[in-house]
Amino acid sequence: MMRTPQTPQTSQTRTFETEDGCLAYRDEGAGPLLALLHGGFVDHRMWDDQIPVFARTHRVIALDARGHGASSNATRPFRHTDDLAALLRHLGAGPAILVGLSMGGAIAVDTALEHPALVRALVVSGAGTSEPDFQDPWTTRSESAYWQALGAGDIDGFLDAFSLFTYGPHRTAEDVGPEVDRRVREMARSTISKHTPDEPDWSVPVTDTWARAATIDLPLLAVNGGVDAPDLIGMAERLAHTVPGGRTATIEGAAHYPNMERPDAFNTIVQEFLHLLDS
Repeated sequence: MMRTPQTPQTSQTRTFETEDGCLAYRDEGAGPLLALLHGGFVDHRMWDDQIPVFARTHRVIALDARGHGASSNATRPFRHTDDLAALLRHLGAGPAILVGLSMGGAIAVDTALEHPALVRALVVSGAGTSEPDFQDPWTTRSESAYWQALGAGDIDGFLDAFSLFTYGPHRTAEDVGPEVDRRVREMARSTISKHTPDEPDWSVPVTDTWARAATIDLPLLAVNGGVDAPDLIGMAERLAHTVPGGRTATIEGAAHYPNMERPDAFNTIVQEFLHLLDS
């Protein structure tokens, strides 16, 4: 597949103006395009340990999804995948390797389904498609707890419940590096502070994603934290088994943010996948 030649970029945060506000993104490095897509409630800073490493060989775009980080809140119906597609087209560079965690992994898959010409390969972590199927009681209880706190406007209660995913179902805060816990909480607090409990949900879902996933004809790698919630590991593995030629990797001793808990291991696994793409 032909790729548009890339020009060197300096490390900086930029904005892309859309008809519905702006999207903020970090742009660093030169080479084939690689887009890093963060999880829900956090922002592009979750990739701080990846951006300088991957930028040695790729042009790295780390986007704040709409309503997150420095990007504008939605004021009308939108789809995250369309925002990403608009940014990629604006950059005129690609197709892109999409690396997404949790919500970001779902956006990556949605983009492969809705805008396949813009995607070269997929790396997902802790996610399947944008239609999750939560069955495990720990996952459903934890998710319900943070939504209830949000509905009540209890930001501290939300952060405590949301942080359970940082730890995973078999660990506590004491088992996770305090800096990882602090960073996740800081990003989540920043995003939640942009919103109000009565704000409309303008997001429009992509549908029939699991049935359509079998039509994805792209290299795909699912990288899971070994102590993440079973539902989240299971969805990523289901996706890898659904997409022809999909593969999986596990980072032991990490939960939902393996790139933050064990960045060296995560970076090595993804770099090996990138090397295979170019070999």
